Amino acid sequence: MGPPRRKVLATANETLTPPDELQPGQQIARVIKATGNNVYAVELPSKDSVLVELPSKFRSTIWMKRNTYVVIDLNALEERDNKLAGEIVNIVRDEKAWRKAPFWPKEFVKQPAATYGSDSEDEDESNMGKMPPSDDSDA
Repeated sequence: MGPPRRKVLATANETLTPPDELQPGQQIARVIKATGNNVYAVELPSKDSVLVELPSKFRSTIWMKRNTYVVIDLNALEERDNKLAGEIVNIVRDEKAWRKAPFWPKEFVKQPAATYGSDSEDEDESNMGKMPPSDDSDA
């Protein structure tokens, strides 16, 4: 049986709004990939890659994809002697609100969405999704 619904909703609401400021040792990072056993590889604003652990309150509650932003605490696991550099303390769900916060790193600028077929060097039309030409050319 999963966690109670009120606990799931409280965790989800906690991740919607950004805090007023980040605590010392906390910073925003981008998820690169899930490496297994609730361990994720994340990219820091300095382009360094570290391994962080997902705490139990977020497990089976909020799912993360690649390029999701998270708040990590680099001081949380310093007493443990292993490869983990920190722990995920919050997950950015409403990215638009979080980007307005003063602590959002300048290195994580929003990339414009690339649309299919908008390349300037490929001016001719594509045949993708079109019907083949008909055989009767006298009509």
